[in-house]
Amino acid sequence: MSNTLFRTKKVEQSILDTEEPEHALKKSLSALDLTVFGVGVIIGTGIFVLTGTVARNNAGPSVALAFAAAGVVCALAALCYAEFASTVPVAGSAYTFSYASLGELPAWIIGWDLVLEFALGTAVVAVGWSGYVQSLMDNAGWEMPAALGSREGAGDFGFDILAAALVLVLTGILVLGMKLSARITSLVVAIKVTVVLVVIIAGAFFIKGDNYDPFIPKAQDVPPGESLQAPLIQLMFGWAPSNFGVMGIFTAASVVFFAFIGFDVVATAAEETRNPQRDMPRGILGSLFICTALYVAVSIVVTGMQHYSQLSVDAPLADAFKATGHPWYAGFISFGAAVGLTTVCMILLLGQTRVFFAMSRDGLLPRFFSRVHPRFKTPHRPTILLGVVIAILAGFTPLNELAALVNIGTLFAFVVVAIGVLILRRTRPDLHRAFRTPWVPFIPILSVCASLWLMLNLPAETWVRFGIWMAAGFFVYFFYGRTRSRLAKERETTVDDVLKPPPGGETP
Repeated sequence: MSNTLFRTKKVEQSILDTEEPEHALKKSLSALDLTVFGVGVIIGTGIFVLTGTVARNNAGPSVALAFAAAGVVCALAALCYAEFASTVPVAGSAYTFSYASLGELPAWIIGWDLVLEFALGTAVVAVGWSGYVQSLMDNAGWEMPAALGSREGAGDFGFDILAAALVLVLTGILVLGMKLSARITSLVVAIKVTVVLVVIIAGAFFIKGDNYDPFIPKAQDVPPGESLQAPLIQLMFGWAPSNFGVMGIFTAASVVFFAFIGFDVVATAAEETRNPQRDMPRGILGSLFICTALYVAVSIVVTGMQHYSQLSVDAPLADAFKATGHPWYAGFISFGAAVGLTTVCMILLLGQTRVFFAMSRDGLLPRFFSRVHPRFKTPHRPTILLGVVIAILAGFTPLNELAALVNIGTLFAFVVVAIGVLILRRTRPDLHRAFRTPWVPFIPILSVCASLWLMLNLPAETWVRFGIWMAAGFFVYFFYGRTRSRLAKERETTVDDVLKPPPGGETP
């Protein structure tokens, strides 16, 4: 049985599968498109929404260090992703990489994990977008109908219609084609980066040095009733649960890590890239470097403009300018954030549909979802299905509950990819690698350790929820995927051929 659970799919076969007419995606993306996609999804909720939350609850002004720490962890993982994406340019990202190196069961686990990560990520960002739209309407003096939503994320009917509508519109755009998505993303990213630069340049004139004192607030004990929300590592070692202090920086890093999942999504578009061997590493590493620098600069400026204890949770950047008496900037930022978060939603949804498509093409999910649209050459069936499901989820999603669950899924994927690099280097040294992760095995091992460290700084409750989702995944695999995968059927065909009696002869 263990042989079937850890059977690997050859890299050559994965690449051949992309050439089947009914299951082939259109190659239309360049290195610039990939970098824009990365920037488009990385600059989003983490800087526009989560900055205020982690500054108030975990790190204070040292949230800049938290962004830097999260960026370093991502950089280590990005080096591993870049090698895989250039070597195995197939849709599915970490799922496809795992299938080639670790085996079918690990691949299923990581694919199941990515489905959760991207679904919840899209829903969380859609709710954040809804909050910024309403902030923008408030600035303009327009009263948003209560039924359409609220700053808390749900209207009179307990459903955020704005968030759900955004997901459905983006679903339609993704069905129409990747190049259209890339063009829309390029326009929106230009607006979003402009807004971020305005925050950095204009906000620098309103910084007050007193707001940085103390830069790293002293640790504060967490009330006993909230111990379940304490970082797991504190509970494991019997430490008194606390916020702020040095440990608060790592806790904050594990939360703002949500802002860095962009290059992970870039890897899912490898199959739709014209020259993946050259362009995937450029897109992954380039977008990560640009966004980390912007994140650190923005967090320093915002915590200098307004004391961390007074930062808004819903719209921290816009409200910081309001607090300094500059509502015009606040309106401009709300506009940029509302526009910018649309690309985050779209690219997260893109990533999920590609993982789902890849799993379906391998038979681990129904093959019905692996047929592409005859005209647009996009995986329209999983895109429509997942778009509707996520729209419903977004309508009911509380913003502050699920970001941590997205993070643990991403970090888990990082661990698997780093281990996969080590294994594939040993099992397939003959493969052509257009990009090679430097200093192997040191970088992959360091990536695993850094990702696990951030995972341990997530709340214990997040681990419980993650465990439940993984248990459900095992159930689905053993009762559906294991016997229906293409590798399983190919093995059955091979066995039947061996046992088939020769013409006029007896069964051997």
